[in-house]
Amino acid sequence: MAIKEDIERGNDSVFESAAVSLLQDENDMAGKEDGYTDQTSSKASLWTVYFSTFVAVCGSFEFGSCAGYSSPTQTAIRTDLSLSLAEYSMFGSILTFGAMIGAITSGPIADFIGRKGAMRTATGFCVGGWLAIYFAEGALLLDVGRLATGYGMGVFSYVVPVFIAEIAPKNLRGALTTINQLMICTGVSVAFIIGTVLTWRTLALTGLIPCAVLLFGLFFIPESPRWLAKIGREKEFEPALQDLRGKDTNISKEADEIRDYIETLERLPKAKMLDLFQRRYLSSVIIGVGLMVFQQFGGINGICFYVSNIFETAGFSAAVGTIIYAILQVVITGLNTTVIDKAGRKPLLLVSSTGLVLGCILSGVSFYLKDHNLALDAVPILAVTGILIYISAFSAGMGAVPWVIMSEIFPINIKGVAGSLATLVNWFGAWAVSYTFNFLMSWSSYGTFILYAAINAGAILFVVTLVPETKGKTLEQIQAAINA
Repeated sequence: MAIKEDIERGNDSVFESAAVSLLQDENDMAGKEDGYTDQTSSKASLWTVYFSTFVAVCGSFEFGSCAGYSSPTQTAIRTDLSLSLAEYSMFGSILTFGAMIGAITSGPIADFIGRKGAMRTATGFCVGGWLAIYFAEGALLLDVGRLATGYGMGVFSYVVPVFIAEIAPKNLRGALTTINQLMICTGVSVAFIIGTVLTWRTLALTGLIPCAVLLFGLFFIPESPRWLAKIGREKEFEPALQDLRGKDTNISKEADEIRDYIETLERLPKAKMLDLFQRRYLSSVIIGVGLMVFQQFGGINGICFYVSNIFETAGFSAAVGTIIYAILQVVITGLNTTVIDKAGRKPLLLVSSTGLVLGCILSGVSFYLKDHNLALDAVPILAVTGILIYISAFSAGMGAVPWVIMSEIFPINIKGVAGSLATLVNWFGAWAVSYTFNFLMSWSSYGTFILYAAINAGAILFVVTLVPETKGKTLEQIQAAINA
Protein backbone atom coordinates (compact mmCIF):
# COMPACT_ATOMS: atom_id res chain seq x y z
CA MET A 1 0.00 0.00 0.00
CA ALA A 2 2.81 2.42 0.85
CA ILE A 3 4.46 1.81 -2.50
CA LYS A 4 1.19 2.30 -4.33
CA GLU A 5 0.59 5.60 -2.52
CA ASP A 6 4.08 6.80 -3.35
CA ILE A 7 3.56 6.00 -7.03
CA GLU A 8 0.23 7.76 -7.13
CA ARG A 9 1.84 10.87 -5.64
CA GLY A 10 4.77 10.59 -8.08
CA ASN A 11 7.23 10.42 -5.17
CA ASP A 12 10.82 10.84 -6.35
CA SER A 13 12.02 8.16 -3.91
CA VAL A 14 10.23 5.46 -5.92
CA PHE A 15 12.10 6.37 -9.09
CA GLU A 16 15.40 6.73 -7.26
CA SER A 17 15.15 3.34 -5.56
CA ALA A 18 14.05 1.75 -8.84
CA ALA A 19 16.99 3.34 -10.64
CA VAL A 20 19.45 2.13 -8.01
CA SER A 21 17.94 -1.35 -8.23
CA LEU A 22 18.32 -1.29 -12.00
CA LEU A 23 21.94 -0.21 -11.74
CA GLN A 24 22.70 -2.99 -9.28
CA ASP A 25 21.04 -5.58 -11.51
CA GLU A 26 22.91 -4.25 -14.53
CA ASN A 27 26.26 -4.30 -12.75
CA ASP A 28 25.64 -7.91 -11.74
CA MET A 29 24.90 -8.73 -15.37
CA ALA A 30 27.81 -6.73 -16.81
CA GLY A 31 30.00 -9.74 -17.44
CA LYS A 32 27.10 -11.76 -18.78
CA GLU A 33 26.05 -8.97 -21.14
CA ASP A 34 29.30 -9.25 -23.03
CA GLY A 35 28.13 -12.66 -24.22
CA TYR A 36 25.09 -11.46 -26.08
CA THR A 37 26.85 -8.27 -27.17
CA ASP A 38 29.58 -10.29 -28.84
CA GLN A 39 27.03 -12.57 -30.43
CA THR A 40 25.07 -9.65 -31.79
CA SER A 41 28.18 -8.19 -33.35
CA SER A 42 28.24 -10.92 -35.97
CA LYS A 43 27.57 -9.53 -39.42
CA ALA A 44 25.62 -12.64 -40.33
CA SER A 45 23.19 -12.17 -37.44
CA LEU A 46 22.81 -8.41 -37.84
CA TRP A 47 21.59 -8.18 -41.42
CA THR A 48 18.07 -7.34 -40.20
CA VAL A 49 19.46 -4.46 -38.12
CA TYR A 50 21.38 -3.12 -41.12
CA PHE A 51 18.43 -3.50 -43.48
CA SER A 52 16.05 -1.90 -40.97
CA THR A 53 18.46 1.01 -40.56
CA PHE A 54 18.67 1.42 -44.34
CA VAL A 55 14.89 1.58 -44.60
CA ALA A 56 14.60 4.07 -41.74
CA VAL A 57 17.28 6.43 -43.07
CA CYS A 58 15.37 6.74 -46.32
CA GLY A 59 13.30 9.06 -44.14
CA SER A 60 16.49 10.98 -43.34
CA PHE A 61 17.31 11.25 -47.05
CA GLU A 62 13.76 12.52 -47.61
CA PHE A 63 14.37 15.07 -44.87
CA GLY A 64 17.43 16.31 -46.76
CA SER A 65 15.56 16.39 -50.07
CA CYS A 66 12.89 18.62 -48.52
CA ALA A 67 15.47 20.94 -46.94
CA GLY A 68 17.60 21.22 -50.09
CA TYR A 69 14.75 21.76 -52.56
CA SER A 70 14.35 25.54 -52.30
CA SER A 71 17.97 26.53 -52.96
CA PRO A 72 18.39 25.49 -56.64
CA THR A 73 14.78 26.24 -57.63
CA GLN A 74 14.36 29.85 -56.50
CA THR A 75 14.83 31.58 -59.83
CA ALA A 76 12.81 29.07 -61.86
CA ILE A 77 9.82 28.98 -59.50
CA ARG A 78 9.69 32.78 -59.19
CA THR A 79 9.81 33.13 -62.98
CA ASP A 80 7.28 30.41 -63.84
CA LEU A 81 4.73 31.35 -61.18
CA SER A 82 5.45 35.11 -61.10
CA LEU A 83 6.18 35.09 -57.37
CA SER A 84 7.53 38.10 -55.54
CA LEU A 85 10.58 37.76 -53.31
CA ALA A 86 8.31 37.95 -50.26
CA GLU A 87 6.11 35.13 -51.62
CA TYR A 88 9.11 32.93 -52.30
CA SER A 89 10.53 33.73 -48.87
CA MET A 90 7.26 32.51 -47.38
CA PHE A 91 7.56 29.33 -49.45
CA GLY A 92 11.07 28.71 -48.14
CA SER A 93 10.49 29.54 -44.49
CA ILE A 94 7.13 27.79 -44.05
CA LEU A 95 9.03 24.50 -44.15
CA THR A 96 10.35 25.12 -40.63
CA PHE A 97 6.85 25.92 -39.32
CA GLY A 98 5.62 22.60 -40.66
CA ALA A 99 8.62 20.92 -39.03
CA MET A 100 7.78 22.54 -35.69
CA ILE A 101 4.24 21.14 -35.88
CA GLY A 102 5.71 17.75 -36.79
CA ALA A 103 8.08 17.99 -33.82
CA ILE A 104 5.23 18.68 -31.39
CA THR A 105 3.22 15.69 -32.57
CA SER A 106 6.03 13.26 -33.42
CA GLY A 107 6.50 11.81 -29.95
CA PRO A 108 2.82 11.09 -29.23
CA ILE A 109 2.35 9.62 -32.72
CA ALA A 110 5.41 7.37 -32.33
CA ASP A 111 4.16 6.24 -28.91
CA PHE A 112 0.57 5.64 -30.05
CA ILE A 113 0.97 3.90 -33.43
CA GLY A 114 4.59 2.80 -33.16
CA ARG A 115 7.84 3.88 -34.75
CA LYS A 116 6.91 2.30 -38.09
CA GLY A 117 3.47 3.89 -37.99
CA ALA A 118 5.02 7.31 -37.38
CA MET A 119 7.36 6.85 -40.36
CA ARG A 120 4.38 5.90 -42.56
CA THR A 121 2.54 9.01 -41.39
CA ALA A 122 5.50 11.28 -42.16
CA THR A 123 5.91 9.66 -45.57
CA GLY A 124 2.26 10.26 -46.39
CA PHE A 125 2.59 13.98 -45.64
CA CYS A 126 5.75 14.20 -47.78
CA VAL A 127 4.08 12.44 -50.73
CA GLY A 128 1.10 14.79 -50.52
CA GLY A 129 3.40 17.79 -50.21
CA TRP A 130 5.54 16.91 -53.23
CA LEU A 131 2.45 16.33 -55.40
CA ALA A 132 1.02 19.67 -54.30
CA ILE A 133 4.26 21.41 -55.27
CA TYR A 134 4.39 19.58 -58.61
CA PHE A 135 0.84 20.63 -59.56
CA ALA A 136 1.06 24.16 -58.10
CA GLU A 137 0.05 27.04 -60.35
CA GLY A 138 0.31 29.70 -57.67
CA ALA A 139 1.65 30.53 -54.24
CA LEU A 140 -1.14 28.90 -52.21
CA LEU A 141 -0.72 25.27 -53.33
CA LEU A 142 3.04 25.75 -53.33
CA ASP A 143 2.94 26.81 -49.66
CA VAL A 144 0.54 24.01 -48.71
CA GLY A 145 2.90 21.47 -50.24
CA ARG A 146 5.92 22.99 -48.54
CA LEU A 147 4.12 23.00 -45.18
CA ALA A 148 3.21 19.31 -45.61
CA THR A 149 6.78 18.28 -46.44
CA GLY A 150 7.94 20.30 -43.45
CA TYR A 151 5.57 18.36 -41.21
CA GLY A 152 7.03 15.11 -42.52
CA MET A 153 10.53 16.43 -41.83
CA GLY A 154 9.62 17.23 -38.24
CA VAL A 155 8.35 13.71 -37.60
CA PHE A 156 11.32 12.07 -39.35
CA SER A 157 13.78 14.17 -37.34
CA TYR A 158 12.55 12.49 -34.15
CA VAL A 159 11.38 9.01 -35.05
CA VAL A 160 14.28 7.87 -37.26
CA PRO A 161 17.10 8.21 -34.68
CA VAL A 162 14.83 6.85 -31.94
CA PHE A 163 13.89 3.78 -34.02
CA ILE A 164 17.51 3.06 -34.90
CA ALA A 165 18.66 3.47 -31.29
CA GLU A 166 15.97 1.06 -30.10
CA ILE A 167 16.78 -1.71 -32.58
CA ALA A 168 20.59 -1.52 -32.58
CA PRO A 169 22.89 -3.46 -30.23
CA LYS A 170 24.79 -1.16 -27.90
CA ASN A 171 28.15 -1.63 -29.65
CA LEU A 172 26.74 -0.36 -32.96
CA ARG A 173 24.10 2.11 -31.78
CA GLY A 174 26.20 5.27 -32.14
CA ALA A 175 27.44 4.48 -35.66
CA LEU A 176 24.03 3.42 -36.95
CA THR A 177 22.24 6.41 -35.43
CA THR A 178 24.81 8.78 -36.95
CA ILE A 179 23.84 7.52 -40.41
CA ASN A 180 20.68 9.58 -39.89
CA GLN A 181 22.70 12.81 -40.13
CA LEU A 182 24.80 11.45 -43.01
CA MET A 183 21.69 10.75 -45.08
CA ILE A 184 20.25 14.19 -44.31
CA CYS A 185 23.45 15.79 -45.60
CA THR A 186 23.41 13.50 -48.64
CA GLY A 187 19.79 14.38 -49.40
CA VAL A 188 20.55 18.10 -49.26
CA SER A 189 23.60 17.75 -51.51
CA VAL A 190 21.80 15.55 -54.06
CA ALA A 191 18.88 17.99 -54.25
CA PHE A 192 21.27 20.87 -54.80
CA ILE A 193 23.28 19.11 -57.51
CA ILE A 194 20.46 17.56 -59.54
CA GLY A 195 18.42 20.72 -59.08
CA THR A 196 20.87 22.49 -61.36
CA VAL A 197 19.90 20.22 -64.30
CA LEU A 198 16.25 19.33 -63.60
CA THR A 199 13.19 21.56 -63.75
CA TRP A 200 11.65 22.46 -60.41
CA ARG A 201 8.60 20.29 -61.06
CA THR A 202 10.72 17.26 -61.97
CA LEU A 203 12.90 17.85 -58.91
CA ALA A 204 9.74 17.70 -56.78
CA LEU A 205 8.94 14.27 -58.23
CA THR A 206 12.40 12.97 -57.28
CA GLY A 207 11.35 13.57 -53.68
CA LEU A 208 8.87 10.71 -54.08
CA ILE A 209 11.64 8.14 -54.65
CA PRO A 210 12.85 7.82 -51.03
CA CYS A 211 9.18 7.84 -49.94
CA ALA A 212 8.47 4.83 -52.15
CA VAL A 213 11.53 2.93 -50.89
CA LEU A 214 10.58 3.66 -47.28
CA LEU A 215 6.95 2.64 -47.62
CA PHE A 216 7.90 -0.60 -49.38
CA GLY A 217 10.70 -1.42 -46.96
CA LEU A 218 8.53 -0.96 -43.87
CA PHE A 219 6.64 -4.13 -44.80
CA PHE A 220 9.83 -6.18 -44.32
CA ILE A 221 11.33 -4.86 -41.10
CA PRO A 222 10.29 -5.46 -37.48
CA GLU A 223 8.81 -2.88 -35.15
CA SER A 224 10.95 -1.57 -32.28
CA PRO A 225 11.08 -4.35 -29.65
CA ARG A 226 11.24 -1.78 -26.85
CA TRP A 227 8.03 -0.13 -28.06
CA LEU A 228 6.32 -3.52 -28.39
CA ALA A 229 7.34 -4.39 -24.83
CA LYS A 230 6.19 -1.02 -23.58
CA ILE A 231 2.63 -1.43 -24.90
CA GLY A 232 2.40 -5.06 -23.78
CA ARG A 233 2.54 -6.86 -27.13
CA GLU A 234 4.55 -9.76 -25.73
CA LYS A 235 3.76 -12.13 -28.60
CA GLU A 236 5.49 -9.75 -31.00
CA PHE A 237 8.24 -8.48 -28.68
CA GLU A 238 10.51 -11.52 -28.55
CA PRO A 239 10.14 -12.47 -32.24
CA ALA A 240 11.05 -8.89 -33.21
CA LEU A 241 14.12 -8.90 -30.95
CA GLN A 242 15.11 -12.37 -32.18
CA ASP A 243 14.79 -11.22 -35.79
CA LEU A 244 17.07 -8.26 -35.09
CA ARG A 245 19.71 -10.26 -33.20
CA GLY A 246 19.71 -13.35 -35.41
CA LYS A 247 17.88 -16.66 -35.14
CA ASP A 248 20.78 -18.45 -33.40
CA THR A 249 21.41 -15.69 -30.83
CA ASN A 250 20.34 -16.11 -27.21
CA ILE A 251 18.23 -13.03 -26.52
CA SER A 252 16.91 -14.05 -23.09
CA LYS A 253 19.19 -11.75 -21.07
CA GLU A 254 18.57 -8.71 -23.25
CA ALA A 255 14.81 -9.40 -23.33
CA ASP A 256 14.67 -9.75 -19.54
CA GLU A 257 16.62 -6.54 -19.09
CA ILE A 258 14.20 -4.63 -21.32
CA ARG A 259 11.18 -6.12 -19.55
CA ASP A 260 12.53 -5.35 -16.09
CA TYR A 261 13.26 -1.76 -16.99
CA ILE A 262 9.85 -1.20 -18.57
CA GLU A 263 8.07 -2.86 -15.63
CA THR A 264 9.84 -0.46 -13.30
CA LEU A 265 8.85 2.53 -15.41
CA GLU A 266 5.25 1.35 -15.61
CA ARG A 267 4.96 1.87 -11.85
CA LEU A 268 5.49 5.58 -12.43
CA PRO A 269 2.73 7.98 -13.51
CA LYS A 270 2.48 8.62 -17.27
CA ALA A 271 4.58 11.66 -18.06
CA LYS A 272 3.10 14.90 -19.35
CA MET A 273 4.96 17.96 -20.60
CA LEU A 274 5.02 19.59 -17.14
CA ASP A 275 6.33 16.35 -15.64
CA LEU A 276 9.56 16.78 -17.57
CA PHE A 277 10.56 19.48 -15.12
CA GLN A 278 10.35 17.19 -12.10
CA ARG A 279 13.65 16.35 -10.43
CA ARG A 280 13.61 12.73 -11.62
CA TYR A 281 13.69 13.75 -15.31
CA LEU A 282 15.40 17.13 -15.14
CA SER A 283 18.92 15.93 -15.95
CA SER A 284 17.81 14.14 -19.11
CA VAL A 285 15.75 17.13 -20.25
CA ILE A 286 18.54 19.65 -19.62
CA ILE A 287 21.04 17.54 -21.56
CA GLY A 288 18.72 16.76 -24.49
CA VAL A 289 17.26 20.26 -24.89
CA GLY A 290 20.57 21.99 -24.10
CA LEU A 291 22.40 20.16 -26.88
CA MET A 292 19.67 21.15 -29.34
CA VAL A 293 19.95 24.80 -28.28
CA PHE A 294 23.71 24.88 -28.80
CA GLN A 295 23.45 22.90 -32.05
CA GLN A 296 21.14 25.47 -33.65
CA PHE A 297 22.04 28.78 -32.00
CA GLY A 298 25.68 28.21 -32.86
CA GLY A 299 24.71 29.50 -36.32
CA ILE A 300 24.49 26.44 -38.54
CA ASN A 301 21.28 27.27 -40.39
CA GLY A 302 22.20 30.89 -40.98
CA ILE A 303 25.53 29.85 -42.48
CA CYS A 304 24.08 26.86 -44.37
CA PHE A 305 21.15 28.77 -45.92
CA TYR A 306 23.24 31.74 -46.99
CA VAL A 307 26.67 30.24 -47.58
CA SER A 308 26.73 31.34 -51.23
CA ASN A 309 26.08 34.93 -50.21
CA ILE A 310 28.80 34.70 -47.54
CA PHE A 311 31.34 33.58 -50.13
CA GLU A 312 30.26 36.31 -52.55
CA THR A 313 30.45 39.00 -49.88
CA ALA A 314 33.96 37.83 -48.99
CA GLY A 315 34.99 37.97 -52.67
CA PHE A 316 35.21 34.23 -53.29
CA SER A 317 33.49 32.17 -56.02
CA ALA A 318 30.08 31.13 -54.66
CA ALA A 319 29.88 28.06 -56.95
CA VAL A 320 33.32 26.70 -56.02
CA GLY A 321 32.84 27.42 -52.33
CA THR A 322 29.40 25.79 -52.19
CA ILE A 323 30.58 22.62 -53.95
CA ILE A 324 33.53 22.24 -51.56
CA TYR A 325 31.17 22.93 -48.65
CA ALA A 326 28.72 20.21 -49.76
CA ILE A 327 31.46 17.62 -50.35
CA LEU A 328 33.11 18.25 -46.96
CA GLN A 329 29.77 18.00 -45.20
CA VAL A 330 28.99 14.57 -46.61
CA VAL A 331 32.50 13.12 -46.36
CA ILE A 332 33.15 14.15 -42.75
CA THR A 333 29.68 13.11 -41.59
CA GLY A 334 30.35 9.73 -43.22
CA LEU A 335 33.69 9.39 -41.46
CA ASN A 336 31.97 10.29 -38.20
CA THR A 337 29.86 7.12 -38.37
CA THR A 338 33.02 5.01 -38.21
CA VAL A 339 34.46 6.62 -35.07
CA ILE A 340 31.50 7.55 -32.85
CA ASP A 341 31.42 4.17 -31.11
CA LYS A 342 35.22 4.17 -30.72
CA ALA A 343 36.00 7.79 -29.82
CA GLY A 344 32.80 8.30 -27.84
CA ARG A 345 30.11 10.97 -27.91
CA LYS A 346 31.65 13.48 -25.51
CA PRO A 347 35.11 13.78 -27.14
CA LEU A 348 33.48 14.31 -30.55
CA LEU A 349 31.27 17.06 -29.15
CA LEU A 350 34.26 18.80 -27.55
CA VAL A 351 36.40 18.62 -30.70
CA SER A 352 33.44 19.76 -32.80
CA SER A 353 32.59 22.73 -30.58
CA THR A 354 36.24 23.83 -30.51
CA GLY A 355 36.36 23.72 -34.32
CA LEU A 356 33.15 25.75 -34.51
CA VAL A 357 34.68 28.46 -32.32
CA LEU A 358 37.80 28.56 -34.49
CA GLY A 359 35.79 28.67 -37.74
CA CYS A 360 33.62 31.53 -36.46
CA ILE A 361 36.64 33.52 -35.25
CA LEU A 362 38.43 33.19 -38.62
CA SER A 363 35.29 34.24 -40.51
CA GLY A 364 34.74 37.11 -38.10
CA VAL A 365 38.32 38.32 -38.53
CA SER A 366 37.96 38.21 -42.33
CA PHE A 367 34.86 40.44 -42.27
CA TYR A 368 36.49 42.76 -39.72
CA LEU A 369 39.42 43.23 -42.10
CA LYS A 370 37.03 43.81 -45.00
CA ASP A 371 34.96 46.39 -43.11
CA HIS A 372 38.09 48.30 -42.10
CA ASN A 373 39.90 47.95 -45.46
CA LEU A 374 42.78 46.02 -43.93
CA ALA A 375 44.73 43.20 -45.63
CA LEU A 376 42.03 42.85 -48.30
CA ASP A 377 43.93 40.11 -50.13
CA ALA A 378 43.59 37.87 -47.07
CA VAL A 379 39.83 38.37 -46.69
CA PRO A 380 38.61 35.67 -49.15
CA ILE A 381 41.08 33.08 -47.88
CA LEU A 382 40.23 33.70 -44.23
CA ALA A 383 36.48 33.65 -44.91
CA VAL A 384 36.57 30.41 -46.92
CA THR A 385 38.93 28.74 -44.44
CA GLY A 386 36.70 29.76 -41.55
CA ILE A 387 33.49 28.53 -43.18
CA LEU A 388 35.03 25.23 -44.26
CA ILE A 389 36.48 24.64 -40.78
CA TYR A 390 33.05 25.47 -39.37
CA ILE A 391 31.11 22.98 -41.51
CA SER A 392 33.82 20.33 -41.05
CA ALA A 393 33.65 20.72 -37.28
CA PHE A 394 29.85 20.71 -37.27
CA SER A 395 29.74 17.56 -39.38
CA ALA A 396 32.31 15.88 -37.11
CA GLY A 397 30.17 16.06 -34.00
CA MET A 398 27.63 18.76 -33.27
CA GLY A 399 25.54 17.85 -36.32
CA ALA A 400 24.87 14.20 -35.49
CA VAL A 401 25.86 13.51 -31.89
CA PRO A 402 23.07 15.55 -30.19
CA TRP A 403 20.51 13.41 -32.05
CA VAL A 404 22.32 10.23 -30.98
CA ILE A 405 22.37 11.33 -27.34
CA MET A 406 18.75 12.48 -27.49
CA SER A 407 17.72 9.02 -28.64
CA GLU A 408 19.64 7.44 -25.75
CA ILE A 409 19.04 9.48 -22.60
CA PHE A 410 15.25 9.71 -22.24
CA PRO A 411 13.50 6.89 -20.32
CA ILE A 412 10.96 5.17 -22.52
CA ASN A 413 7.98 6.44 -20.49
CA ILE A 414 8.87 10.08 -21.27
CA LYS A 415 10.64 9.51 -24.59
CA GLY A 416 7.65 10.67 -26.62
CA VAL A 417 6.95 13.94 -24.85
CA ALA A 418 10.63 14.71 -24.11
CA GLY A 419 11.66 13.92 -27.67
CA SER A 420 8.93 16.21 -28.98
CA LEU A 421 10.16 19.03 -26.75
CA ALA A 422 13.80 18.61 -27.82
CA THR A 423 12.86 18.42 -31.50
CA LEU A 424 10.58 21.45 -31.19
CA VAL A 425 13.40 23.45 -29.62
CA ASN A 426 15.68 22.33 -32.44
CA TRP A 427 13.28 23.50 -35.14
CA PHE A 428 12.52 26.77 -33.37
CA GLY A 429 16.27 27.41 -33.24
CA ALA A 430 16.58 26.57 -36.93
CA TRP A 431 13.87 29.11 -37.76
CA ALA A 432 15.21 31.81 -35.41
CA VAL A 433 18.78 31.60 -36.69
CA SER A 434 17.86 31.45 -40.40
CA TYR A 435 15.41 34.35 -39.97
CA THR A 436 17.76 36.63 -38.03
CA PHE A 437 21.00 35.90 -39.89
CA ASN A 438 20.62 38.59 -42.55
CA PHE A 439 19.57 41.16 -39.96
CA LEU A 440 22.62 40.32 -37.87
CA MET A 441 24.90 40.54 -40.90
CA SER A 442 23.45 43.98 -41.68
CA TRP A 443 24.14 45.05 -38.11
CA SER A 444 27.73 43.73 -38.09
CA SER A 445 29.12 41.01 -40.31
CA TYR A 446 32.09 40.27 -38.07
CA GLY A 447 29.98 40.74 -34.93
CA THR A 448 27.64 38.00 -36.14
CA PHE A 449 30.41 35.44 -36.26
CA ILE A 450 31.86 36.55 -32.91
CA LEU A 451 28.39 36.07 -31.40
CA TYR A 452 28.22 32.53 -32.81
CA ALA A 453 31.76 31.88 -31.54
CA ALA A 454 30.67 32.87 -28.01
CA ILE A 455 27.66 30.53 -28.16
CA ASN A 456 29.83 27.64 -29.35
CA ALA A 457 32.29 28.38 -26.53
CA GLY A 458 29.33 28.03 -24.18
CA ALA A 459 28.67 24.64 -25.76
CA ILE A 460 32.14 23.48 -24.70
CA LEU A 461 31.41 24.36 -21.07
CA PHE A 462 28.00 22.69 -21.28
CA VAL A 463 29.44 19.42 -22.63
CA VAL A 464 32.29 19.34 -20.10
CA THR A 465 30.04 19.92 -17.09
CA LEU A 466 26.75 18.19 -17.93
CA VAL A 467 26.89 15.74 -20.84
CA PRO A 468 27.67 12.11 -19.90
CA GLU A 469 29.53 9.58 -22.03
CA THR A 470 27.03 7.01 -23.33
CA LYS A 471 29.36 4.91 -25.48
CA GLY A 472 29.11 1.17 -24.92
CA LYS A 473 26.15 1.28 -22.52
CA THR A 474 22.67 -0.12 -22.97
CA LEU A 475 19.79 2.37 -23.10
CA GLU A 476 18.58 1.11 -19.76
CA GLN A 477 21.99 1.64 -18.13
CA ILE A 478 22.26 5.17 -19.55
CA GLN A 479 18.81 6.24 -18.42
CA ALA A 480 19.06 4.70 -14.96
CA ALA A 481 22.44 6.35 -14.35
CA ILE A 482 21.34 9.82 -15.50
CA ASN A 483 18.06 9.80 -13.60
CA ALA A 484 19.27 8.04 -10.45
